[in-house]
Amino acid sequence: MIITVRNAYEHNLKHLDVDIPRNRLVVFTGLSGAGKSSLVFDVVYAECQRQYLESLSTYARRSLPKIGRPKADEINGISPAIVIDQKRLGTNPRSTVGTVTEIYTYLRLLFSRYGLPTIGDSNLFSFNNPEGACENCKGLGEELKIDEDRLFDWEKSISQGGIRHSDYRPGGRRTNIIIASKLVDVYQPLKYFSRAMLDKLLYSQRIELSDKSQGFVQRFSFEGVVTGILRRRADRRGLSSNTLGRDHRFFKLSHCRVCQGTRLNARARAVLVKKKNIVELVNMELDDLYEFFKDIDHPLARPIVDKMLEMVGGLKEIGLGYLSLSRSVRSLSGGEAQRVKLARQLGCNLIEMLYILDEPTVGLHPRDIGQMIRLLKKIRDKGNSVLVVEHDPEVIRAADYVIDIGPLAGEKGGELIFAGPPEALAKNKTSLTATYLNRRRSRSITVTSSPLAVPVGWLTIADAAANNLKHINVKLPIGKLSCITGVAGSGKSSLVFDGFLPQHPQAVVIDQSPIGAMNRGNPATYTGVFDRIRRRFAQATGKSIGNFSFNSIGACEKCQGLGYREVDMHFLSSVTLVCSECEGKRYRQEVLRYLYRGKSIADVLEMTVSEAVGFFNDDEIVRRLGILTAVGLDYLRLGQSLDTLSGGEAQRVKLASQLHKTGNVYILDEPTTGLHMADIEKLIIILKNLVNNGNTVIVIEHNLDVIRQSDWIIDLGPEGGRRGGGVVAKGTVGDVMRSKESYTGQFLRRLLIND
Repeated sequence: MIITVRNAYEHNLKHLDVDIPRNRLVVFTGLSGAGKSSLVFDVVYAECQRQYLESLSTYARRSLPKIGRPKADEINGISPAIVIDQKRLGTNPRSTVGTVTEIYTYLRLLFSRYGLPTIGDSNLFSFNNPEGACENCKGLGEELKIDEDRLFDWEKSISQGGIRHSDYRPGGRRTNIIIASKLVDVYQPLKYFSRAMLDKLLYSQRIELSDKSQGFVQRFSFEGVVTGILRRRADRRGLSSNTLGRDHRFFKLSHCRVCQGTRLNARARAVLVKKKNIVELVNMELDDLYEFFKDIDHPLARPIVDKMLEMVGGLKEIGLGYLSLSRSVRSLSGGEAQRVKLARQLGCNLIEMLYILDEPTVGLHPRDIGQMIRLLKKIRDKGNSVLVVEHDPEVIRAADYVIDIGPLAGEKGGELIFAGPPEALAKNKTSLTATYLNRRRSRSITVTSSPLAVPVGWLTIADAAANNLKHINVKLPIGKLSCITGVAGSGKSSLVFDGFLPQHPQAVVIDQSPIGAMNRGNPATYTGVFDRIRRRFAQATGKSIGNFSFNSIGACEKCQGLGYREVDMHFLSSVTLVCSECEGKRYRQEVLRYLYRGKSIADVLEMTVSEAVGFFNDDEIVRRLGILTAVGLDYLRLGQSLDTLSGGEAQRVKLASQLHKTGNVYILDEPTTGLHMADIEKLIIILKNLVNNGNTVIVIEHNLDVIRQSDWIIDLGPEGGRRGGGVVAKGTVGDVMRSKESYTGQFLRRLLIND
């Protein structure tokens, strides 16, 4: 049986016909922006979602939006789909690896049934339940402590604005209450306050007071500054994100002083299983927790333990044995989050499902990619279809079937270049993926001991001990390209961001975090060309420049210039519906009639970067767009929302703005994320050019093609978690390859000599 797609023309897809075999591991390849995601997510998955909603009863569908069909004539052979992507698992501080995988639910059950003293109520062990939560931090494990140096201007009095929080500005209501209370001296500089007086000002509980000076009794209440802020924060219903952020500037986050960050109350912490309480177990690395569970053989506990062994074993198998159940999901990388989601599916017994994964090897060392391939095949062998968007050569070679989209990106992509088994792909003459796979295979060379050309100096990292780092002392050459390598969890990010960056704060960090104003930002606004484009339209039409802004008077009134509306589907992914008024063009109909060189402002925003370079004869517009072309992003549309960029694309947009600078230290966090082998080749040229311009470049990376081009390598490990955090090898590529302990060295040898 197959999934058939006929005449797909979503985004840049060029009326594409393709047959996708079911119950197979199918890998979709092609350049970044070639159309892989458009085919897999915007056509196949979108139709799965649409047909599922259509299958619901008329009553259920009344409260749900009607989703339009993807742009394709025919899509058959699909089934309910599960997407396992790289989106973070959430920002809720109460969500941990244990809660999102539900392992913590079973652990609570184990302690309620098998722990001593016996309690019998699993809610007691939940930090999300009042019965189990620490009474001080309410189960967060953290508390806010005031930073007095941020809050106070010690040289000023309260009446002069000595309290920096905007709620206590001179003449404000709360400042007037402090003055009327006469409980503290509001005219004395704060630096002269005694500790007792400061504590009264900060922490006093509510005191009811009255004032008769106006000839009548006026009642009011005084409370400490911190007491009031925390009371207002406790009820977030009336607080905006701006208010919360404003408050947070004056606080430091620290472990709760009552539960020491454990989240649970004393009664819950007193129950033991094999002489360990539940807090000790959730703080164990999963590798150690697995061994702990294996030794429990009591008939009352065994059914619960067997389920936990299966679930923890799945996380271990997927290379996450260095995590703990207490790890906050906010701290997981996109790749780690995706692997946690994947592990959750291993215990699922559904069959004939469609699993769709977006680059599941992100963040994985070459050593662990084999494990990922085995897991994908395990899901397939349960009777499911697995569709994977991927660039990694090993995953491509392990596929049952490969679909290559191209030949290039953007308007030059969207065609079916190849569909068939991976061994046949290697013989294809038109596939860029095949070209680079073959080139990589023929790259066997002998690496000699080439010493590092003498750098102008060294940047040191002294006594790095954050997280699992074992008091590392290393140095990185100035004016060179250095790679920090090692398996997932070995301490790479800790070494760079917690070790190097505090000691060298002048470094420029170019990471994969989102850019700018998100859904209203786009490549045109980010590069600054949109203002010039709008001025061109205003000059050509004689209309106000505001007409050509979707954030101003030109915006469609129905969608406020967004071009769409997003509907929360609760139990499904959110659905984005195109605005019915402007049809996604963002502007009022009147504005769309104002033309510049035959194009409306919406037409221009639909242009790719490369198309815009050819359309405009403005040297400054062409120059600014050229920086995106230089980093291989010429396929982006000028009006493409920045929140649709992948992490790798966002990083390259940031990188583009730095290309002309010299003498800087740059830190890049896995810049190859989301890149095809051809794009990685372009990235390496960019990194080399940065170095040639006199910059120092430090890259956290797993990609062997980038690593082999580096001047200096620091390889951490040997494993992740507590079994990592040490320097396994350091030096040139040849030095690391000769290290018998280095996994990175082993795979470099395999690529460069033995392949």
